[in-house]
Amino acid sequence: MKVFFVGAGPGDPELLTVKAKKLLETCKVCIYAGSLVSAEVIALIPKDAEKHDSAKMNLNEIIEVFINANKRAIGVVRLHSGDPAIYGAIGEQMKALDDLGIEYEVIPGISSFQASAALLKKELTAPEVSQTIILTRMAGRTAAPAEQDLAILGKSRATLCVFLSVSKIDEMTEKLVGGYGEKAPVKVVYRASLPDQLVIHGTLSDIAKKVRAAKITKTAMIIVGWALDNNNAAVSRLYDKSFSHECRKAQQA
Repeated sequence: MKVFFVGAGPGDPELLTVKAKKLLETCKVCIYAGSLVSAEVIALIPKDAEKHDSAKMNLNEIIEVFINANKRAIGVVRLHSGDPAIYGAIGEQMKALDDLGIEYEVIPGISSFQASAALLKKELTAPEVSQTIILTRMAGRTAAPAEQDLAILGKSRATLCVFLSVSKIDEMTEKLVGGYGEKAPVKVVYRASLPDQLVIHGTLSDIAKKVRAAKITKTAMIIVGWALDNNNAAVSRLYDKSFSHECRKAQQA
């Protein structure tokens, strides 16, 4: 018996990994994040499987499902949205399983920041502009260390992917203007990869107003940074004919 922490990806079932899809389609017990995992992915769970919506459960109740399945020698698929390792709250579940001596495995999934970049057709890193991507969120009921405040992270001028924070976009933009400037590009991607996906384009000076007008309050990825500006980046040297590396010698002009 094993518990599989499975990444459900951003929503489109075709963006599941092959391994994740096989596990979902053959599972006998599944605990899924009903408030986050798309209905299209949940539909892959067999109709006769035992299903539990973790949106209505606390940690003890989730662990109890693991224990009961283990007693019956049945594997469990624990389905998380996106990639389980990013805001998946799997740490406390894995610790409990370690304490119980129950084996588990983590199956990665495509995160919403990756699906958003694909939809935007943007490279999140840009030569001489941003060689760093920061995955973060606004502090709320879950506190953040003071040194990881957005105002401090913004000083890096890295490409910033902000999760779970669209409801606080006014506060977010106020914190970031000092580092990026008011004209810094911002993209807000609502429900990336799903049929009703929506992209709002703006800058730090106007994106909050546009988001409010669109009445988006959740399920959105915010990407901030000058790498989003097509006119701002230098050309990569990777495929420059004058650039040598271990697989190719430079051509003479």
